[in-house]
Amino acid sequence: MSFDSLGLNAELLRAVSEKGYSKPTPIQQQAIPLVLEGRDLMGGAQTGTGKTAGFTLPLLQRLMDSDKPRKGRRPIRALVLTPTRELAAQVHESVQMYGRYLPLKSAVVFGGVSINPQKQKLIRGVDILVATPGRLLDHVGQRSADLSNIDILVLDEADRMLDMGFIHDIRKVLALLPKQKQTLLFSATFSDDIKKLANGLMHSPALIEVAQRNTTAERVTQVIHPVDKSRKRELLSFLIGSQNWKQVLVFTRTKHGANRLSEQLGKDGITAAAIHGNKSQGARTRALAEFKSGKIRVLVATDIAARGLDIDQLPHVVNFELPNVAEDYVHRIGRTGRAGNEGEAMSLVCVDELKLLKDIERLIKREITSDIIDGFAPDPSIKAQPIKNGRSAQPQRKKKNKKPARPGKYARNRNAGNQKDGNRADSPWNNNGDRQRSRRDAA
Repeated sequence: MSFDSLGLNAELLRAVSEKGYSKPTPIQQQAIPLVLEGRDLMGGAQTGTGKTAGFTLPLLQRLMDSDKPRKGRRPIRALVLTPTRELAAQVHESVQMYGRYLPLKSAVVFGGVSINPQKQKLIRGVDILVATPGRLLDHVGQRSADLSNIDILVLDEADRMLDMGFIHDIRKVLALLPKQKQTLLFSATFSDDIKKLANGLMHSPALIEVAQRNTTAERVTQVIHPVDKSRKRELLSFLIGSQNWKQVLVFTRTKHGANRLSEQLGKDGITAAAIHGNKSQGARTRALAEFKSGKIRVLVATDIAARGLDIDQLPHVVNFELPNVAEDYVHRIGRTGRAGNEGEAMSLVCVDELKLLKDIERLIKREITSDIIDGFAPDPSIKAQPIKNGRSAQPQRKKKNKKPARPGKYARNRNAGNQKDGNRADSPWNNNGDRQRSRRDAA
């Protein structure tokens, strides 16, 4: 099937062709005709399979088909809500790219930057607005955005918006929209909460799921590298240097952890930058641009980047720390293996994270291959510590009035952990089948 057969007009087909696309992806094949018919739609697909074009192309055509001469400022007729600034910017880039030969105007608004230039553009009038919920409500409050003429609403990555606590803002936005409109929900996954939201928002929506929920891309090779928490950074630097990786996206659980790891990699001679919610929008945009251009080799990110980054042919994703929520693992590794390309996803797993690993494997319904790197085998005497607020809890200090543990006992534990085979019978790494398989064993 070609794009020509989907009913798109010549201007859109020209833009698609110039982008180098000739065949629509499965989600595009199914979604575009339904959206052109005016149907409400819930579209689910693995990340990186073309969801954005799946709603952008038919949205642009419907606006052209229903365009009428209007006096005064052109009203906002299509609204796309996204959870993150990066995703909003990239969706807007798609709107501009596919609509380059159409007389439609668009804008993107999000926080972290001055609101005044955004206000000026909105006041001049736009047909399509891409926005994050909070900044959109700021514009509504300042009367620079009028949502009373919306014909098409798109909730992109709606489940992520709920995860990030945007439900109250979303409800405020929905209350400002006309009752009669076309509503589209596109996401990598559909939780039960999303379906509840859709039931009160959509009219007999069509449901498209081109892949099973919470599945990982087939072209992404997944592996875990067991390692002690204190040696993760050393192992990451070793992998990047020994295998000469040029472009690596690394995920941490916390903003502080992202900053610290970026600085440590720099000291190791590896160019890196961090991207997270506390960074200014200018710093985030600059870091992403330098990563895409190859100026820096490593981009260290929190889960804010798991849904908003679209990097062509990104070869490597590393989970420096496993996410607390198993679904986020799917979105993280979905940054590689996009658009039919192959990718590699590695997770550096310490003993504290074995439960998180089991949750991930239960979600994706498969056991991830384990590969111990020579020289980095985990110490089997180290006991797991609970992970709180995204960090592994540190052992509590003993009170001064308590007697310290006998040195002899402590020494015996350490000596046991330094046994040559590194594989004691009571090691927590032995609780999961043959996870102790070494690189030599796998060869």
